[in-house]
Amino acid sequence: MNLTAFLLILAGVLLNAGAQLLLKAGVGPLGTLSVGLENLVPTTLRVLGQWPIVAGLVCYVVSVGVWIVALSRVEVSLAYPMLSLGYVVNALAAWWLFGEALGPMRWAGMLLILGGVLLMSRT
Repeated sequence: MNLTAFLLILAGVLLNAGAQLLLKAGVGPLGTLSVGLENLVPTTLRVLGQWPIVAGLVCYVVSVGVWIVALSRVEVSLAYPMLSLGYVVNALAAWWLFGEALGPMRWAGMLLILGGVLLMSRT
C-alpha cells in the first residue's frame, strides 16, 4: 500500500471516529432520548438543532467520499480491517474528551485490535 492510499484510509478512519465523537457531544445536552410516533418530529428537530450532531453527520458524508476514493486504490480485504483503528481512536478520545473509563480489558482489546491491523497490513 502506498502512502497516499494509507493517508486516505487514515483520513476515513479519523473522519468516522470524529463523527462518533461529535454525535456524542451533541446528544449529551439532550439527555436520554425517547422516540415514538407521537414525538418523532419534535425529537428529530431537537437532535438536528445541535450543531455537533450536524457536524458529525457531515463528517460521515465526507468519510464515505474519502473511503470510496481509498477503495479505488486498495483491496477491500486490506482497507476494511483498517477501519478497526477507529475503535482505538474513539476509546482514547472518549477517555480524553468525555472522561470515559479505560480499564485493563479495554486496553487489552485496543492492543489486540492494533496487533490485528498490523498483521493484516503485512500480508
